[in-house]
Amino acid sequence: MSVSAQTNTTDLLHDLLATRILILDGAMGTMIMRQKFQEADFRGSRFADHKIALRGCNDLLCLTQPQVVEQASAFKTQVLGLIDGGADILFPETAIDTLNMKACLFAIEQAFDERGVRLPVMISMTVADLSRRSVSGHGPESFWISVQHAGALSVGLNCALGPKEMRPLIEELAGVAPIFVSAHPNAGLPDPLLPTGFPETPESFAPQLREWAANGWLNIVGGCCGTTPEHIHLISQAVKEFTPRALPKVPQYTRLAGQEPLVIRPDSNFTMVGERTNVTGSKKFARLVLSNDFEAAGIVAREQVAGGANILDINMDEALLDGELAMTKFVNQVSADPDVARIPFMIDSSKWSVIEAGLKCVAGKPVVNSISLKEGEEKFLEQARLVRRYGAAVVVMAFDEVG
Repeated sequence: MSVSAQTNTTDLLHDLLATRILILDGAMGTMIMRQKFQEADFRGSRFADHKIALRGCNDLLCLTQPQVVEQASAFKTQVLGLIDGGADILFPETAIDTLNMKACLFAIEQAFDERGVRLPVMISMTVADLSRRSVSGHGPESFWISVQHAGALSVGLNCALGPKEMRPLIEELAGVAPIFVSAHPNAGLPDPLLPTGFPETPESFAPQLREWAANGWLNIVGGCCGTTPEHIHLISQAVKEFTPRALPKVPQYTRLAGQEPLVIRPDSNFTMVGERTNVTGSKKFARLVLSNDFEAAGIVAREQVAGGANILDINMDEALLDGELAMTKFVNQVSADPDVARIPFMIDSSKWSVIEAGLKCVAGKPVVNSISLKEGEEKFLEQARLVRRYGAAVVVMAFDEVG
C-alpha cells in the first residue's frame, strides 16, 4: 500500500473509531458447533469403524462434512474484504498444501470477477520439512506447474527453512518459473535453546542471500520467522549492488504435475495413460467402487503406476453410481498415496459436474477428459475457462452439436 493510501486508511479508521463502535468478525468454530453434529457425523463413512470417539474433532469435518466447512469459511470473503479495503497486492503465502493454494487462487479469480478489478497476485510455497516437499508432496517445480495458470506476478518460497536448507529449492524454482521469484527464509531452523529461538544472526543471514542475488536467483527478497529489522537492513545492503534475476525463456511444452512434474517434450517417449481406474474399462475396478471398497480400488491405481502409467485416468460414469461422490472419494483416496499421487491424474467423465468434483480435489495439474462443442460454443467457453481456473490441462474432442 502506498504511503498516501496508508495515511488515508489510518485517518478513516480514526474517524470511524471516534464516531461509532466497530465490529470484528466472529468465530468459525461456533458456526460449526451450531450444526450440532453427533458422533456419526464426525465419523462419516470414511471413519465409520474408527476405534476411538471422534465427536468434537472439528479438523475431521474437512473430510467428512466438507460442505459445512466451505459455508463457514476458506477465501473469497477475505479477498473481497482486501479489495474493498484498498489492498494493492494480494499475497497468499506460506502454502504448505498446494490444493489449499489452488483453492485460494480460484477464490481470488471469483472475487476479481465479482468486483470487476484485477490486482497483482504474489504466491509463495512452504515445504513441510527437510524432505523439501510441501505437505501435499510437491517440490518447487511441481508446485509451480500446479499454480502457473494463475498468471501471478511472482512465485517464491518462504518459512519452514533457513537459507542453508532453502538454497537448492530457490535455485530450482528460479530455473523453471518464467515470472519473478521471491524468497524470504526463516533465520535458520528453530532452536528453543537459543535466546532468539533461531540460529542465524543478521551477520550470518545476509551473506547467504547475497550469494543468491549474485547467482541471479532473486527478484524479491526478505525474511520470515526469526528475522528482525536488523536482518532486513543487512539484506538490503547485501543485495543492492546486483541486478535482479532475468526471467528465463522456458520452452512451451505440455507441463503436468502429480507430486512429480511430467513435462512432455518433442523427444519424450510414448506417454501411457492408465485406464484400469475407469469403471467403464475395468470390471474389477467397477465392482470394487460399487461395493464402496475404495481402499482396494486404490490398489488398482497403484498397480497401474507400477506398470508404467505416466497419467492415471479416473472415470466414475456408471449408472448405479453417484458419480460426483465416487469421484471425490477416490481422488481423495489416491491423493493420499504417494506411490499413486506422484503422477498426474486425468479426470474423465461425460458429465461436467463429475469432472468439477474431481478437479476440486486435485492438488497438482491434472488433465480434463474431455470437453467439446456438443452443447454449443457458450457452454464450451464456460467449461474451458473453469478448466483453466482449476489449473488443469484439457482434451478437446473434435465434435459439435451436429457431430
